[in-house]
Amino acid sequence: MLSSRDDLPISLHSAAQVRDLDARLIASGTPGFELMQRAAHATWRALRRRWPEAGSLSVLAGGGNNAGDGYLVAALARRAGWQVKVLAVGAADALTGDAALARDDAAAVGVTIQPWSECAVLEGVVVDALLGTGLSGEVREPYAQAIRLLNASSLPVLAVDIPSGLCADTGRVLGVAVRADLTVTFIGLKLGLFTADAPNQVGELVFDDLQADPALVSVTPRIAERMAAGSLRRLAPRPRTAHKGQLGHLLVVGGDRGLGGAALLAAESALRSGAGLVSLATRPEHVMAALARRPEVMCAGVSSANQLLALADRADVLVAGPGLGQDAWGRGLLSVVAGLESVQVWDADALNMLAGGLVRLPAGCVITPHPGEAARLLGISTAEVQADRPRAVLALAQKFDAVVLLKGAGSLVAAPDGRLALCDRGHPVMAGAGLGDVLAGLIGALLAQGMDAYSATCLAVWLHACAGEGLARGGRGLAASDLIPTIRQLLEEFAPCLK
Repeated sequence: MLSSRDDLPISLHSAAQVRDLDARLIASGTPGFELMQRAAHATWRALRRRWPEAGSLSVLAGGGNNAGDGYLVAALARRAGWQVKVLAVGAADALTGDAALARDDAAAVGVTIQPWSECAVLEGVVVDALLGTGLSGEVREPYAQAIRLLNASSLPVLAVDIPSGLCADTGRVLGVAVRADLTVTFIGLKLGLFTADAPNQVGELVFDDLQADPALVSVTPRIAERMAAGSLRRLAPRPRTAHKGQLGHLLVVGGDRGLGGAALLAAESALRSGAGLVSLATRPEHVMAALARRPEVMCAGVSSANQLLALADRADVLVAGPGLGQDAWGRGLLSVVAGLESVQVWDADALNMLAGGLVRLPAGCVITPHPGEAARLLGISTAEVQADRPRAVLALAQKFDAVVLLKGAGSLVAAPDGRLALCDRGHPVMAGAGLGDVLAGLIGALLAQGMDAYSATCLAVWLHACAGEGLARGGRGLAASDLIPTIRQLLEEFAPCLK
């Protein structure tokens, strides 16, 4: 499952960084029109691979260089004998510079160029060359109308560089955005292609560097990294003399009445992910069921904070929150956890109590909020979190001096020093209860085996997402516990226990 082809770059950039790289490529001697031609050829190659027998093309063109790419694609299709027309949402005669040259090239080979109207007929494959990466405010008319009609057409759609209306920095839909089946992007990957609303808009993503000078690309600033096999830290192989005492003692704290399964999922995940010893502190009434399901987990019933303290003193890593609840029992246990200096992962109800000001988070922890929990922790709305997920996760890392995992499509991991990583793996079948508990246990297990907090969280998120992808062929109804043996398998594939 980890062997699937991944030929996308690791570095993720802002729109401004990519525009700066484009300008530096031109300044170093590559004419802008040549870069535009390379983009058009890359787009045309991807289009023919995806829809080789289409034979008909409609290009929606805007008023800038993104439109120039579209006009050149139209010219290539016309030369190949396809039926082609350009619907100019941005006035064709107002184009300047390289975009005007592209328009003239299309007209010279007989491409029909029509002004946009709401009565325009879209046919064949539709190329979205309306708005590029410079869009900051909401999409205005007549572009919004063109996008709405395109989305309602049910025709196959290719977006040039980025689906029009999608913010290149945040992945937020700016009022309305094209839903593409295929997006061909250039020079540098934009962060906004992967998070927030982007997975619903981008479709299949193809990248082309336009033969950019590697030396210029290598010195271009980036704002994040994609989690991939080449960018993640591996667990070191174990010596043949390894024993359980060298591999960390992890304690899961949680499982109030009616919520015992969450804590057990976290504990089982930690056990299967390689922690040397795993204990579970939970309600006394859950002990028998936990031992029957997983006797390898040292399960203790605790009714008071004092009982937890004796257990926690022996643990190297604590995972607090799965099924903890927010009643007096959970509050008492979390107050003990908050006073300890061990490495900790806080999830679920622990985050809700943290947001409520009931406890203080020790420094150096990992917290794992979903967007709603992140909003409560920051004192803003969930919509505001989703509107700029990178900013939100970095703000949380600073506020709590913690490594922060912001869950959701395009999950993000941030460190207090500003490092940011994005996971573009996963599958919608993972939208279910308990998967976060499994992930919390996995993070804890990697911490127990000696990984630093940022590296452990990134690796855990990626393995968890890859496991979900691998199990997705079974369709809906994925149970959280289904992931645990698959994660174990993938961890061994990625970082073998022995050399």
